[in-house]
Amino acid sequence: MAETLTKNHEILEGPQAPRQSRFVQQFRLFKENRLAVVGLVIFLAFFITAVAGVVLTSGQDPVFNPSLVRLQEKLQPPLSLPNLETLKAHEVPTLGIYLLGTDDLGRDVFARMLQGAWVSLTVGFVAVGIAVIVGIFLGGLAGYYGQEGICYDQILDFLLLLSGIIFFILKWHKLGFGLFTAGIFMMILSFRARRVKQNRFMPGWLHKSAFSFDTLIMRMVDIMLCFPSFFLILTVVALLPASIYNIMIVIGLTSWMGTTRFVRAEFLSLREQDFVSAAKALGLGNFRIIFRHMMPNAVAPVLVSATIGIATAILTEAGLSFLGFGVPPPYATWGNILSDGKRFIFDAPWLTFVPGIAILIVVLCFNLFGEGLKDALNPKLRQE
Repeated sequence: MAETLTKNHEILEGPQAPRQSRFVQQFRLFKENRLAVVGLVIFLAFFITAVAGVVLTSGQDPVFNPSLVRLQEKLQPPLSLPNLETLKAHEVPTLGIYLLGTDDLGRDVFARMLQGAWVSLTVGFVAVGIAVIVGIFLGGLAGYYGQEGICYDQILDFLLLLSGIIFFILKWHKLGFGLFTAGIFMMILSFRARRVKQNRFMPGWLHKSAFSFDTLIMRMVDIMLCFPSFFLILTVVALLPASIYNIMIVIGLTSWMGTTRFVRAEFLSLREQDFVSAAKALGLGNFRIIFRHMMPNAVAPVLVSATIGIATAILTEAGLSFLGFGVPPPYATWGNILSDGKRFIFDAPWLTFVPGIAILIVVLCFNLFGEGLKDALNPKLRQE
């Protein structure tokens, strides 16, 4: 009898089910959201299409030539056959059919959509990568060093150095070099004044706190949010030379505010946790505590924000290209294909419908995937 009770006690004390890792649990929660799974499948299909597009439409003799002009074959509807009597051998479409029709210059819309898929994917990922890097850095500073003050002498150092760089870029070399040198001298003087007990180098009020890191960064966020993002991007792009790199950088540098707020909110809660206090007690450096111990626990909302941000970046690039401020020719993007088709919306509606539906599906799949990722990484937010 005693042996039976002992065995039953061991059974009750032992694990009743195999323990699952965090990744397995998150993946199980993600699979429960069918729309999110559909979004992931569409995203993978879009990624494969984009990679195949850059391979098949690049080089001196591409498989699909998106810039080949066939004026005698202009505005052909989808699934139409080419007129082999009027075309040369190299002008015949690769598939032997105009799968998505042709535009007003006779260019194959399918080939241009393939090339545009890679451009849209690149703009989305690079722009969001820039925004995430800036947002994590500023959000981490605001959350971890939030209550530490910025002194007047540090503000003066920054303004002198920044003014020197700006004037040097504007080719006022003497003034720029003078201001930059003054900033370096001021920085050395401030550092020395802090190390000397009897401060004879600088007035005492320069070492007083003007405002905190959190106040500075969050007011920057508020100022950026006051401007309509699309019109701010439109203004900057209009002033800069037309380039795919400028588009990516501008979209990224105007989209970091949401990531900054997410990371700051996570850091404000994490910095009071026991593991952070233990890391400080062990004498670990601040940057190691931030990026090694705190950041992995704060990436969940960042991943969700980044996933949805890719859809926003693709939509922004398409809007800029539609208005003529996007990626310049000879690159084909879904936005400029849509822009070219607006003049023939009644004669050739496929020029509008094909890129428009593609943008709709891709943006929708990123949003669905982001929502599913949010439910998987934040179980408290999922619907029961």
